[in-house]
Amino acid sequence: MGDPHDCVDQLLVTGDKTGITLDHGFLGNCSSIASYERLDAIGEGAYGIVSRARHRRDGSVVALKQVRILEHERSNGIPLTALREISILRTLRHQNIISVLEVAVDDTLLEDVYMVMEYCEQDLASLLDVHKVHFSLAQVKCLTRQLLEGLEYLHRKDIIHRDIKMDNVLLTANGLLKIADFGMAREWAPRPLTPGVVTVWYRAPELLLGCCRYTRSVDIWSAGLFVGELLIQMPVLDGNDDLEQLSQIVKLLGSPTPGDVKALSSMGCPDLIKWQRDSMPHGRVDNLERWFLSRSTKGTVRFLSGLLRWDPKTRWTASEALGKSKSKFAAAAEDWWRESPRAAPKEQLPTFPTAENQKEKSGPQKDPKQTTVPGKRQKSPETGSADLGGFVFDFGDAEPATKLPPRKRKR
Repeated sequence: MGDPHDCVDQLLVTGDKTGITLDHGFLGNCSSIASYERLDAIGEGAYGIVSRARHRRDGSVVALKQVRILEHERSNGIPLTALREISILRTLRHQNIISVLEVAVDDTLLEDVYMVMEYCEQDLASLLDVHKVHFSLAQVKCLTRQLLEGLEYLHRKDIIHRDIKMDNVLLTANGLLKIADFGMAREWAPRPLTPGVVTVWYRAPELLLGCCRYTRSVDIWSAGLFVGELLIQMPVLDGNDDLEQLSQIVKLLGSPTPGDVKALSSMGCPDLIKWQRDSMPHGRVDNLERWFLSRSTKGTVRFLSGLLRWDPKTRWTASEALGKSKSKFAAAAEDWWRESPRAAPKEQLPTFPTAENQKEKSGPQKDPKQTTVPGKRQKSPETGSADLGGFVFDFGDAEPATKLPPRKRKR
């Protein structure tokens, strides 16, 4: 290799710049990981391990996401998923989108690459699974608005997140929601995309039916299930595979109408005909109101019905769901935002007492040999639920948790 100072910007296969260069020597524009003191592990996903760390110079607390490079892949360099995530996040600036502050590498082992990200105290999955939080409807509205604000920004930038779920939605001590984990995110274009994306519990019908030409509306479907999960404190749909998930959607929304089937067929869903012939239940009715009215209001049920629709073209956009556009859908959404209770200020969301957090952190650690189940949240042997955080909260006026309905298994 020649002089590293002569190296040009590294490019993605798309031709876009990653922002990772070698113009300052072998570390390039990246910092040394030695600049950070690792404090503790806070999570682990398919594409890397996340740790809490402190910058040695200024004392700021950050999250370090180590890019997972399997031994047999090391000769190929940084995985494309990580490069995409870095490239996308470096172009985004929004209060409801997680920020990549910089990229750091181990200057003794250059294959070890870390994304240095802003630190968020919790993810929504651990709030529901571990701490059994029951958000009030006003707090649900606050979280929903922040999620949709983030999605509106992404979709305006032609970015589809493709993995909206509780685990990937973070919350700071100041009540600020952040959409995270952009490993599956893609820039939207009228070309085929991979259908096998989004964790199966949050996967839109067109994805379950193998559609490759989907749109931003797959994120809206996931957002609808996010809202429903906040209301009932558990996943709305929890199928083990695509067919079971489709069956559960039918139980929730009723059988797709001929118009829905025609719309899905026009999108080129390859598994639609087989599902119609072999498995699709007929004559089922919409159960949204029966499932959610006891935990919310009729306005909330109408709002959910705008996000959860078989036909992607009739789902509300993020702007419409926020009541910002001039469409009839936006007017319907605005009714929900205006009805009582109004969305709580984010400052009234749960806080994070430092002393109690540290005490909780000293408890049992996750078994490193424990494996994950594709499409499912990581299970904790003690709680039977995700164990990703370990923080204790002061919930103020939030409603107490209630026993889960028997129709769903506990997570």
